[in-house]
Amino acid sequence: MKKIIFVSDFFENQVSGGAEICDGVLIKELSKTHKICKFNSSEFTVKHFNLYKSCGFSFLISNFVGLSEDVKKVISLDGEYCIIEHDHKYLKTRNPSIFANFKAPEQMLINVNFYRSAKKIFCQSIKHYEVLKSNLNIDNVVNLGCSLWSKEQTDIIRNAINKEKNDKAFIINDQNPIKGTPKALEFCDSKQLEYDLFDKMEYSQFIEKLAEYDKFVFFPNTLETFSRIILEARMLNCKLVTNNLNGCTYEEWFKSTKGLELVDFVDQKREEIANLISEELFRQKEVVDGDITVILNCYRRPYNLKMQVEALRNQSVKPKQIWLWINHHEDNVDFDPTTIGVDRIFKNDYNWKFYGRFAAALLADTEYIAIYDDDTVPGNRWHENCLNTMKTHEGIMGSAGIILKSDRYVNHDRCGWPTQNKETTEVDLVGHAWFFKREWLRFLWQEKPVTWDNGEDIQFGFMAKVYGGIPTYCPPHPPEDRSLHGSVLGNELGIDSKATSTNSSISHEQFFSERDICVREGLKKGWNTVRGVKL
Repeated sequence: MKKIIFVSDFFENQVSGGAEICDGVLIKELSKTHKICKFNSSEFTVKHFNLYKSCGFSFLISNFVGLSEDVKKVISLDGEYCIIEHDHKYLKTRNPSIFANFKAPEQMLINVNFYRSAKKIFCQSIKHYEVLKSNLNIDNVVNLGCSLWSKEQTDIIRNAINKEKNDKAFIINDQNPIKGTPKALEFCDSKQLEYDLFDKMEYSQFIEKLAEYDKFVFFPNTLETFSRIILEARMLNCKLVTNNLNGCTYEEWFKSTKGLELVDFVDQKREEIANLISEELFRQKEVVDGDITVILNCYRRPYNLKMQVEALRNQSVKPKQIWLWINHHEDNVDFDPTTIGVDRIFKNDYNWKFYGRFAAALLADTEYIAIYDDDTVPGNRWHENCLNTMKTHEGIMGSAGIILKSDRYVNHDRCGWPTQNKETTEVDLVGHAWFFKREWLRFLWQEKPVTWDNGEDIQFGFMAKVYGGIPTYCPPHPPEDRSLHGSVLGNELGIDSKATSTNSSISHEQFFSERDICVREGLKKGWNTVRGVKL
């Protein structure tokens, strides 16, 4: 039996909103053939995710306002989850109708990476689908084409359809401003329509009462992703007085289907939608193997390696192999490298520092090499981003770029994940994560570096530029899409006492003095920097 963790802010027994009712029907339908475990989003932790993933569960995320940022990051890196989208959680306002053509400015978008990294996002109507896809510029979106009603609910509707109607309008008395009750009242008063105003009531009572009315007047103030109440009125053959903010009204079948025919349609959709969601949730991602060898470095942070390997295995363009270069240090003596799932291990009894992993890269037999510092976890489309950037800006790619402003290394501007550049940007050198053609390694090794203790990033940058005419770039690191970033946890993992730049055994002055020497060595050789720095 397939197993699902269903995460939502609330469930039907806690809140009787439209999203919770719809999810309740879905959970009941899926439970016929799946094992379902429910979690409130505020109680779902990284520990829960890791535990249930190891037990073979898949993850279905509904409303997720209560989901912590840490959990969203971990789930996004994994990428094996689907989202049931109910109410525009990709917008700060949760209301696309206040923007022209429902298209929000970029600064109003949120949770972009969480949506982009999902296997599929399930929308409830074609309009919902179009608006979400347009705002997020993503392709992993599916239109379910309907909301969900239980058999018990549609039986209640069937039994009420033939009730004799009065000449009045039905208006819901909802204090939530997005439901537009004042507009409905104003409309009826202006048209001199007789109406009755109803507070929230139990479902069967609501259907029985709505069935008695000739008209249903409803003017929502936000784009309803589907609008269950509109469809219930139409199933009961009520005339509709509304606006263009109901997702269901954009469906092809809406205008031509009503009454019992519409109830039959809704009954049919219940199993159909549950099967579609299950199929997409458990569908194996298309594996795209890149001609890439990844080399990781183990020194003083072996505890980061498992997370790095998982992020690399979940790349949209996967590496052929992942190798691990281990420099000797007491912090990794007890670490067992066979437990993290790498393909090759170089275990040294000596600390080869920064250059060792680049020596290992000479043994690779792939077109591309990707090298990562031990504090660098890439977004799941980083390899894809590098390969796409190569098509227009061939060169060494990296996640943290440096643009020199003088012959002193400390005098520079940064690029990549620290500044989140939206466009491909040429830089003088990169660090944290490198992506390059294997054949370019010959430039790094063409001459002995001025020091083996520092500056491999500087050496590679200027040697490739001077002897091969090969520039260095930071691919786009858009703030709204961290899946493209070369490092998504740089601040969290990289700023600690184990960072070489803050190592107490090497003075801060000595570290940066060595890097200044490396920069000047490149300038002596004719390094044409981005800003034309000269000695």
